[in-house]
Amino acid sequence: MQKLVWDQALIEKYNYSGPRYTSYPTALEFAESFQHSDLIKATHTYPDRPLSLYIHIPFCHKLCYFCGCNKVITRHQEKADKYLDFLEKEIVQQAVHFKDRTVSQLHWGGGTPTFLLPPQITRLMTLLRAHFNFSEQAELSIEVDPREIELSTIDHLAKEGFNRLSLGVQDFNKDVQKAVNREQDEDFIKQLLTRAKEQGFHSTNLDMIYGLPLQTKESFAFTLEKVLALDPARLSIFNYAHMPSLFAAQRKINEDDMAKPAEKLAMLQHTIEFLTESGYQFIGMDHFAKPNDELALAQQQGILHRNFQGYTTQQDADLLGLGVSAISQIGHCYSQNQKKLSDYYQQVENVGHAQWRGVALDKDDLIRREVIKQLICNFTLNKKDIEQQFDLNFDQYFAEDINLLTPFIKDQLVTIDSNKVQVLLTGKLLIRNICMCFDVYLRKQARQQQFSRVI
Repeated sequence: MQKLVWDQALIEKYNYSGPRYTSYPTALEFAESFQHSDLIKATHTYPDRPLSLYIHIPFCHKLCYFCGCNKVITRHQEKADKYLDFLEKEIVQQAVHFKDRTVSQLHWGGGTPTFLLPPQITRLMTLLRAHFNFSEQAELSIEVDPREIELSTIDHLAKEGFNRLSLGVQDFNKDVQKAVNREQDEDFIKQLLTRAKEQGFHSTNLDMIYGLPLQTKESFAFTLEKVLALDPARLSIFNYAHMPSLFAAQRKINEDDMAKPAEKLAMLQHTIEFLTESGYQFIGMDHFAKPNDELALAQQQGILHRNFQGYTTQQDADLLGLGVSAISQIGHCYSQNQKKLSDYYQQVENVGHAQWRGVALDKDDLIRREVIKQLICNFTLNKKDIEQQFDLNFDQYFAEDINLLTPFIKDQLVTIDSNKVQVLLTGKLLIRNICMCFDVYLRKQARQQQFSRVI
């Protein structure tokens, strides 16, 4: 396995803001002129594609100060019952357009999906199975908050067919946990993972964050040692984006406790070196996986994909998002549901669906999406494949984009020849910047302030 090359000067040079490219065009291009009828029309683009389902459960018991997710903080369990009532209406209305599809993947995100009690989990899974055709080999995953779950819930999730877990851990340092209002029991996390393995879960992922208040390179190294002992198949180690002007919860964080940029970079450097030396493959940006994990194998085979859930092996599936704020990727379009819970309820009550805004991709969008996907997933791009797929001359079509890559080529982050664009080892950490060279929307309008820094 080739080691990444850390070049401090180049990383600092290119460490400006940019999209994460879970979609191209990004959500900034979504418009309310895109209608539900446009979404339904898109279901006919690839009618034989398998279906990936995303279910958004917005509720959390406690507020984590770092969080930028769309969530509702409540201790009232009956609110979940009301939400499921409306989610049922949306599912019934949307499912009729996918009755001939096979569900190959299901993911529950949030918020905290395990806010739902076992009877509520069963209610939702029964509803989904009644209205969608699930493959027997379907990948069923769920995000888990280890602070608010009974150990027996793992057994219940397995009984309902879930086979992948993602645990939000963030950091094992108690002072850091207190600073972000997310205190948790380390021993219980171990018990959860052990129980998941006993119940036959195929894979576990741990979510971590670097750059939180009171973190240092040494303290995060301590956390990583504990993470390694837990032996997860995958790791998501996110850069904390401190944007209190956008996320009110972040205003509760003491600015004086924030790590300086140099310390944050030191955390990332140690994280990458430690995990790759410990046998994990660097998938891209903030994801790591064991070499025999499906994500790592897909990348090795050049078939890794990326959507609103991040890196995925579901390359040929359409994505249907259900629930408040959920995003769909159907055919050649993106669509998002209402973001406010009250608006979601009102619209589902009135018209049966919650579709709010979206965008239909034109041919240039499709071409650039494929280019960006290949680069961000596989770090390499075969020009001939793009030319054959879209009937174009690569160097002519992307003349301006290639010109924008000149600084990256001079800095030995990228090479371009007659056959391919290749991201070099030093450039892998700056893949978002490289992809930005192919983003015409970013070029037309100075929107970098809308995004977090790339590192």
